Amino acid sequence: MALEPSHPLPQHVAIIMDGNGRWAKKRLMPRTAGHKVGAGRVRDMVMLAHDLKIPSLTLYSFSTENWARPETEVSFLFNLLSSALMRELDALHARNIRIGFLGNLKALPEKTQALIETVQAKTLNNTGLRLNIAFNYGGRWDILHATQCLAQQVQSGLLSPENITESLFEDHLSTHHQPEVDLLIRTGGEHRISNFMLWQLSYAELYFTDVLFPEFTLTHFQAALEFFQQQERRKGQTSDQLK
Repeated sequence: MALEPSHPLPQHVAIIMDGNGRWAKKRLMPRTAGHKVGAGRVRDMVMLAHDLKIPSLTLYSFSTENWARPETEVSFLFNLLSSALMRELDALHARNIRIGFLGNLKALPEKTQALIETVQAKTLNNTGLRLNIAFNYGGRWDILHATQCLAQQVQSGLLSPENITESLFEDHLSTHHQPEVDLLIRTGGEHRISNFMLWQLSYAELYFTDVLFPEFTLTHFQAALEFFQQQERRKGQTSDQLK
């Protein structure tokens, strides 16, 4: 099958890039080797999303729970992020891609925060693909942070509780002013969302594949997009209403 030009593509794709460590373990390699190979796949996903003019792509790179991993692996992931950004920034900027970061960035090392600020500032005015890198991100954190922001406004008298709407709440999430997630892809064979974008996934199509992320090619990515195009997205309506 191929993508159907007459059928809409998702406006926002989110990917849980799972299976790097297991891919390496199967080959008697350190887990870090899997992360390095997986990072090479990311560029392909970004370029295809850019070419297809998908507005937003979010990559789950480091969760709030990943701090529990071995210190050497955590350190490697931070260094991998830094090296990838420095290597790809100019190419992404030249393609008009805007890079943003989702998560509790204040808890990251100062060196990482400085790099993130540089990357976001350089691409701030780009109007093409919005590439979100979820780093030190958790869906519960996102909801809690938005709630705290609104509670502070209520406490200061700037906002009445009865005026808090879904739209206003979404304006305080890390993905504000972006389309809601239409398609979630999870590689690696697990069938859960692992505290990822809990609010934003309310009406997303969920695509799970056994393919480990280091082996997730553009063909696999396209298959996920084809899956999306085959779905009837009713959002509470009936099939007859859509017709």
